[in-house]
Amino acid sequence: MDESSSTPWWVVCLCAQWCGTCRDYRDVFDALAQEHPEARFAWVDIEDESELAGDLEVETFPTLLIADGTRALFLGPLLPQAGVLARLLASLRAADGGASAGPLAQTVFERVRAARG
Repeated sequence: MDESSSTPWWVVCLCAQWCGTCRDYRDVFDALAQEHPEARFAWVDIEDESELAGDLEVETFPTLLIADGTRALFLGPLLPQAGVLARLLASLRAADGGASAGPLAQTVFERVRAARG
């Protein structure tokens, strides 16, 4: 992630409190946030904050949304392991302007950014 950029990357975990995997992943997610201070990490409980998810149906937890600060680049389930997320972040950074994750992902990102920005 480009630390000189004025627009930070976002890493959003879409989870639910009732999900044991999500609860277990929370510490890993928070630790990664500490390791990547150049990015904004947001934990969104899709039941408590359903308006942020909107029409998005999260079927597999955890589901991650990653944006370069302006565009959603990834939206999908991810193995709840620190190394998997770290590698995904590195590959998205290296792609430098890769493909968008689509309009639904963009809409969810814009809601999260407006609520948490």
